[in-house]
This record gives sequence, structure tokens and C-alpha cells, in this order.
Amino acid sequence: MSRIYIDTLGCYKNTEDSERAAGLLAEAGHAFVSDAAEADIILINTCGFIEDAKRESLDRVLEMIPYREAGKRLIVSGCLAQRYPDELFAELPEADVIMGVNDYGRLPAIVDELTRGEGIEGRRLRADGKAGLLLGPRRALTPRASALLKVAEGCDNRCAYCAIPSIRGPYRSVPAEELVRETERLASEGAKEIVLIAQDVSAYGTDIHGRRVALPELLTRLCAVEGPEWFRLMYCYEERITDELMDVMAREEKICAYIDIPLQHCSDRVLARMNRRSDRAGIERTIAALRAKIPRIAIRTTLMTGFPGETEEDFAELEAFVLQHRFERLGVFAYSAEDGTPAADMDDPVPEEVAEERKERLMLLQLDISLEHNRGLVGRTLRVLTEDAEGDGVYAGRTEFDAPEMDNAVIFTSDAELQPGDMTNVRVTDAMDYDIIGRVAD
Repeated sequence: MSRIYIDTLGCYKNTEDSERAAGLLAEAGHAFVSDAAEADIILINTCGFIEDAKRESLDRVLEMIPYREAGKRLIVSGCLAQRYPDELFAELPEADVIMGVNDYGRLPAIVDELTRGEGIEGRRLRADGKAGLLLGPRRALTPRASALLKVAEGCDNRCAYCAIPSIRGPYRSVPAEELVRETERLASEGAKEIVLIAQDVSAYGTDIHGRRVALPELLTRLCAVEGPEWFRLMYCYEERITDELMDVMAREEKICAYIDIPLQHCSDRVLARMNRRSDRAGIERTIAALRAKIPRIAIRTTLMTGFPGETEEDFAELEAFVLQHRFERLGVFAYSAEDGTPAADMDDPVPEEVAEERKERLMLLQLDISLEHNRGLVGRTLRVLTEDAEGDGVYAGRTEFDAPEMDNAVIFTSDAELQPGDMTNVRVTDAMDYDIIGRVAD
């Protein structure tokens, strides 16, 4: 038996991968520690989506090298390892194993070899992106009250700036029966919130049923499972948000009045260069339909500044778009060229400092918009999922309008002692830019 420390960088999808890897290792009899200094084996699950994420992943691996020099074993996995195995092998001779995103099924055997001290140093494993889905055992790495449910792997969208299809392969939906069983298992372990994730959740089933989206049917089946109170939709592409999906969201009380739609831009010219299927007219029709059918919905989106060819006029259009639609939740990132993507070879690059300055301008706009939304909640009573005890009767939690680890928090007081996972009604008494203040309602 080995003691294993897992450190996960990047998005929810990476977290779910790490949970699957931990489940396989736990089934094989290994134990887990929360401190790398106490581990026999350190596993770093890296992100390779954008430049900042790659730099953070490399920095984290470098932080672990002193432990490797002290005799511990080091495994580097995930998206960065999938994209650059040769480069990492050359730059990180301390790594015992460099493995891609579809190699986790082999992890128990690899750990056994490392435990026995066999000559595995420098092994490079390459996933071809066409492997099957990683299913089976899973060990939670996030608070069990909020659990991730990956409904698909890979992506077929081929956005011009994105390397994910080359990293994770084509879109592969998890069978609905497996997702229902997984939801039942998560519910039995106390999950109150199920967060549906994939590279494109809204494409669920298109690889099985042709072009037909099966997400509405899946949601109906999942909502029938007893236990979870919230189902949250992340990573839904605008062009696949159908009337049927909106009707299910409006009908099923368990589905959060929340949806994450990564729009990236609103200029038709920029969207076409990005190889996005949406245009501004379609985006605005979808936003209007969502707000009409689910009036209290919180819409989250992400936008990109500085894509090659983005002019001042394109950006001015984007600023006006943000002011017009006043998204409840918004994130912005500056474009970075990714190896092997069509955008990396495009002409008219936008200087990095311009892209960053545009990003900051949008975030300043959103600061005021977020404060306005939060002030509108003062006096209302909201259902809150308790996450942390801050001490002296103060707690932190989230509403249905906020995704874990990325959106707003509720800071509230309670005379009664609460535990993580408790659902309670909180009356909002004050608002800040990105958080709200309240007290448990009598």
C-alpha cells in the first residue's frame, strides 16, 4: 500500500478525472494524504488549456521536485502531459511517469510498479484520444454535498482557438443508465447538488442519436432520483439550448435557475473567425427565451478578448453587449495562442497588452453589474447550501444562482449549528460586489 497525494489543476473535468483515478487507486488498496510531505507518491493532474494554466501547472510540478529528490515518486498526468509528453520528459527528468488523459485505467498497475521500486523511471504513456470512457469507482476530492457528474468526454466543436479536441478526443456520451446509477450513488453518499459537466453538456447524446440532443431526457431521469435538491448545468453551447431543454428547466424544480453558456464574443465577424456556430442574433434570441421561460434565471458566460483580428469596433460591440444583457455571472480571459490550433496561425494578432487591457475593462463593467444584481437580492429569502463554518456562528454557502468555486458566496449567521451540506433559508441583509450577506430566516 502506498500513501498518495493528488493535486488537481484546471477545470471541473480535471477534478472528476482525479476522482476517478483516486477511486481506482482506493480499490487497489492505496491510501490518500492531504500533505505531499506525507506521501509516497505524488500525482499532479495538470491543465493545458491556456498559457496561464500551463504555467501554473509547470510551477506546481516544479514545487514538488524537492519531494522527489527526497525519495518520493512523481507522476505528471492530465492535459499538459497529453499535449507535450516529449517536452515534459526533456524538461522534467525528475518525473517518474508522464501520462495522458486516457491513461488513468493503467494507474493502479503503475503505482504498484513504483511501490515495488521497479525501473519505471521516465515512462511516457500516450493516450490516443480515442479510448473509452473512464467509469467505475470514484473517490470524492470535493465536498460531498456538491458532486460532479461528467456526462461526456471529448469535444467535436473545433473552435479555432481550442486544443481540447486534440487533447481529449471526439465527443463520447456516457450512457444514461450509467449516469442515473452514478447519481443514485452520489445521493446515497449525501450529495445535495449535482453539477453536470462536459466540454459541451448541451451536446449530450448527439454521438449516440445523430444530431438529436438527449439532454432534456437525461435531466428528466436524473431529477427523478431521490436525494439531490439541485442539478446545475455547466458548459452549454448556445446553439443547442433548445425550447425542449428550456421547458424541462422551467418544469423541473430541482434544476437550478442557472445556466453556464460560454459565448466568447458577440461580434459576428469574430465569432466566424473563431469557428463558432452561434451568431449574435441567435445568442440574443436564446437569452431572451431563457429569461422569458425562467424569469429568475442567472446566466453565466465567459468572454474572450484579443482574438486575432478583433478590432476596436469589435470590442466596443462587446462592451455594449455586456452592458445591454447584464449577465448575472461573467468571466473574461485574454486570448493566448495554443499550439496546433487554427487561430495560432491567423493574421492580425492583437498585442497581449491590448488583450489584457480589454479584459480588465470588461471586468470593471461586470463589477458594477454584479453589485447591482446583488443589491436587488437584499430583503429576499434564498435557499442556501452551507459549505463552510467561519466561526462564531458565521457560515459561508451558495445559492442556486452560484456554481461551486467560481461564483458568488453567501456569508450568513445562524444561531443554530450547521454542517456542510445543510440547506437553510437565508434572508439577505446586505450586498457586496461579488458576495451577499444574510442571516438564517426565522
